[in-house]
Amino acid sequence: MDERLKSKHRDANMNTKVLVRDIMNSPIISASPNSNLKQISEKMKQERIGSIVILEGDKPVGIVTDWDVVSDGLSKDIPPSSINASEIMKKLHTIEGEATITEAARLFRKHNIKRLGVVYKEKVVGIISASDVIAVTPELIDVVSEKSALLRGEVGRTRGNISGYCDECGEWSDLLEYGDGTFICEECRVGAS
Repeated sequence: MDERLKSKHRDANMNTKVLVRDIMNSPIISASPNSNLKQISEKMKQERIGSIVILEGDKPVGIVTDWDVVSDGLSKDIPPSSINASEIMKKLHTIEGEATITEAARLFRKHNIKRLGVVYKEKVVGIISASDVIAVTPELIDVVSEKSALLRGEVGRTRGNISGYCDECGEWSDLLEYGDGTFICEECRVGAS
């Protein structure tokens, strides 16, 4: 096992990585810059989503969110069918799919936004929202707390249903076991036997 991984798991401040691609919403729902507000809001309602990526051909040129519809569209007191997406869309900030949700949270805060386009091979393939990150946070806190307690010797068991990423194969497992400073999944334990 890599010594770097061993020392990482001996540290009570260890990181549990969840990647943006693990929780993104895909495929993206899109419209053209010439789509009007009525069409965009109907699509949002039909798809039960809060944002539409605006594409010119295959290239993302912006995003229209439910907030944009209300604050920049309906508040103008003109028919929604007379306002084009290009008039109210905002810049689509992006993040790589291999980035962590911690990095996504930092970008949300830095740009004061609630959604990011997820990029893979220079193409926007999904959307991640602040609520997506918040939805997985309680489980992550539980996992990190349980692992930290094990590492500090506060939990009286060395076997059980610990959830997290296996130190050997890097895959998620709900059946990790802790021993010799590492967390190993059932498949890797069987393979090592």
